[in-house]
Amino acid sequence: MKKILVLHGVNLNMLGKRDPVQYGTSTLEEINRLLADLGKELGLEVKAFQSNHEGELVERVQRIHLEKVAGVVINPGAWTHYSYALRDALETVPVPVVEVHMSNIHAREDFRRRSVLAPVVRGQISGFGVNSYLLGLRAVSLLLPPA
Repeated sequence: MKKILVLHGVNLNMLGKRDPVQYGTSTLEEINRLLADLGKELGLEVKAFQSNHEGELVERVQRIHLEKVAGVVINPGAWTHYSYALRDALETVPVPVVEVHMSNIHAREDFRRRSVLAPVVRGQISGFGVNSYLLGLRAVSLLLPPA
């Protein structure tokens, strides 16, 4: 079974409590359960990791080289807009990476409209709430080589 890594960035542990107008009321645990269930349907093993520490997330990305990870779904949170360290780490990942955002970052404040990660990921899905994650997982599954 191919392993997919779902990475959640800064403040995403506060989902369900933080700005429900933008992010809905689902918790991170609920999202991870939905992803695991969809993964089973798609024949994928889904593992999730969240950190509020940029260096920790960068180190988790770097460990992909040592593991049998087939693809990555990432919601970097605010790091989307300024983390060149995360961008550089993702640039070295030899598997498909899909960036997801629950809110439509292109319809928000000016500083949120630019992703420094976009040039190094296969694609970006934003604006569909929790479904952005599920669509991201489906997108990664379509990018995987046949078994």
